[in-house]
Amino acid sequence: MNNTATIRTELENFIEREALSFSQLGRLAGLNAGTVSSILKGNRIMAVDQLDRMTAVLGLPQGYFYDQYIQECMVEAVPNWRRVRPLLYRCAELDKLDCIRQMLPLLLDNLTYSPLLFEVAEEFFAEGKHAAAALLYESVALSERRQHSERLAFCQYRLFTLRLSDNQEDNLQCALQFEPFVDRLDEIDQLDALRDLANTYRSLRRWEKVDRIAQEMGRLAHIQLFTPVQSARARQEQRKKPKKPMFVYLAFSYMLRGSVCNARGDHEQEMQYACAYGDLSWVKETDKDTLHWLKLYKGWAEANMYVSKLMRGDESVLADYVAYIEQNKDELLIGLLNITEAANLFDFNVDYILQYFDSEINGYMQMQHQEAVGVYTKQVVSEQYARFLYGVAQYYLRQGLYLMGFEYLLAGLYTSSLINNETRILACVRLFERYRAFASHEIQHRYQNLLKEEEEEHEKKIGIPVGRS
Repeated sequence: MNNTATIRTELENFIEREALSFSQLGRLAGLNAGTVSSILKGNRIMAVDQLDRMTAVLGLPQGYFYDQYIQECMVEAVPNWRRVRPLLYRCAELDKLDCIRQMLPLLLDNLTYSPLLFEVAEEFFAEGKHAAAALLYESVALSERRQHSERLAFCQYRLFTLRLSDNQEDNLQCALQFEPFVDRLDEIDQLDALRDLANTYRSLRRWEKVDRIAQEMGRLAHIQLFTPVQSARARQEQRKKPKKPMFVYLAFSYMLRGSVCNARGDHEQEMQYACAYGDLSWVKETDKDTLHWLKLYKGWAEANMYVSKLMRGDESVLADYVAYIEQNKDELLIGLLNITEAANLFDFNVDYILQYFDSEINGYMQMQHQEAVGVYTKQVVSEQYARFLYGVAQYYLRQGLYLMGFEYLLAGLYTSSLINNETRILACVRLFERYRAFASHEIQHRYQNLLKEEEEEHEKKIGIPVGRS
């Protein structure tokens, strides 16, 4: 459409070209003649639904006139929320994000629109219109950046969750940007935000961060569970329900701190935390959701007792641990990871275990990207998978099974590159170089190609032209 032409001009030209009356055009569009007459005489601005009907009559693509409509109803006229809100929805439905970007600065000149846009963003988020929701959250956050409001903090929380991806370096930046806003949320939202932050830092193996966040989550959950409610604000916040039963947050804080102990090699303390979240007999509720979580934590405590013993060299628990992960498929990947790490530490022979789960392992390897599994986020699963491939590669290379070892190692290098895990990429490179003498020409060629692809991807990210001399 010619940008200088108004929507009314386009309709007038259509009427003249097709020799239509106002009544005939109205019948085609499903509008009464008076409405059509008022629009064409410039006495009223069309509603979005009316504009969509007219666009269809003209045989044009949906949203064809939206750029001009924004100009006419928001630049040349005072924005009217009754027109703006439906337009935002239609732009989100049609994925016309550029139109939303045009509208937001025009609206946020007036801060009274900030809470209205926030409500629409929440609706978009709930409906899965995440790209459109992110634009609204960004604009609301920008408009309230000097107000230190709870709404600002919640926008930052939503943006944090929406920006998480397969790229671990990007996820680190997202977490660091969001973290200062957590304590501005109300205490119930803080618990969910701390859980999401902890999971992100856990996938990045930033154990000091995980430990600090787990402590804070435990403190807040303990207050909610065991402190009498007195203030009016506290009574109001108590009516807001967390996503999970409150005891789950306290139990999860214990489990996170146990993971930190495991990473630090403090297995005695790890077992104490496992006892803490394994014995939740103080929880008195008996509803279905509560019983579900109690069963899960009891199982996780049992499993992590096995893991703690494995990581101290106790091979006798292998059979029980294998039985557990066989019965709990959500735990299979982390279970195989723990088993291979213990095998590499203490020279266990776990060939029979890897062979037993061969079809499941092949299933993982056929997946281009890992997905969330049970309570494990996509980011946590992807990191576990990269470490598992590295661990199996190390296991087979140490045994002299070079063909299998290099296949897993190249898969681990590729996966680590996909998620931009520089620490794991370097570990794969070091392991390959240690055994390079045993690699065939074909394996070395594939390895060099993977390194070249990784280098080119890195150069693109930092803005160096690929193929430079």
